[in-house]
Amino acid sequence: MWGNWLKTATLLAGLTALFGVLGMAFGGAAGMLIMLLLAGAVNLWAWWQSDKLVLRMHHAQPVDSRSGAPLYRMVAELAQKAGLPMPAVYLIHSAQPNAFATGRDPQHAAVAVTSGLLQLLSERELRGVLAHELAHILHRDTLLSTLTATIAGAVSNLSQFLLFFGGSGGRDDERPIHPLLALVIALFAPLAAMLIQMAISRAREFEADRVGALLSGDPQALASALQRIERYAQGYVMPSAEQHPETAQMMIINPLHGGGLAGLFRTHPVTEERVARLLAMLRPSASSGW
Repeated sequence: MWGNWLKTATLLAGLTALFGVLGMAFGGAAGMLIMLLLAGAVNLWAWWQSDKLVLRMHHAQPVDSRSGAPLYRMVAELAQKAGLPMPAVYLIHSAQPNAFATGRDPQHAAVAVTSGLLQLLSERELRGVLAHELAHILHRDTLLSTLTATIAGAVSNLSQFLLFFGGSGGRDDERPIHPLLALVIALFAPLAAMLIQMAISRAREFEADRVGALLSGDPQALASALQRIERYAQGYVMPSAEQHPETAQMMIINPLHGGGLAGLFRTHPVTEERVARLLAMLRPSASSGW
């Protein structure tokens, strides 16, 4: 638990520093002060509201024991087994199979799955995916991933704003940084935010796979689910993920398509390695039980 709090603090410090650098580049000391104050406000707001924002980004609709009975019951059973409060359950109407968890703590958590996931997976495989997402909640990864998505998105939006509106006005002698260098900083700030995301994402996925497999009691089902999700996800675009790529690291499988930065900088471990680790749990020497 303390490790995650340390990672969260490091994340907030790193992304706050990006705000400060952008402010310094375009507005000198006064700009840096304004951006640091803005970063503090964004951090505070993201702490309390980022989960709701992410769910809105993906147009997630809540389901309950009546509207989504089989899904809801499966989440409830696994949450009880893990000793977790019942999370809110959401459905995203997207043909791409995918899922994620969000929330600042287990008492304010949510699990979201796409309609494509429900159509693709068997009951065993779906159970494995849900157990993986509950493992993120159990380890409080959801706070870290949701804050990362929200603040990285804010850094990207701020960079775009400064590129369009911050390059003009003011005298050059008021800026400690050359205007061309300021533009370079604004262009690369979103990349820096992405690298911070990468630094904290991959290890979390391996651990959620392991704990999820123990929780479901079926490592092979989760391995099969990961293979099928990755294979079928390539055939479908998830518009909300493409519009908000900063949320990609929250998904069980990378939802983004195309090359460029999305292909060069992976936020997820290679699926083959995840599958190999899960299948290794089937050996007699591997840990078993929950």
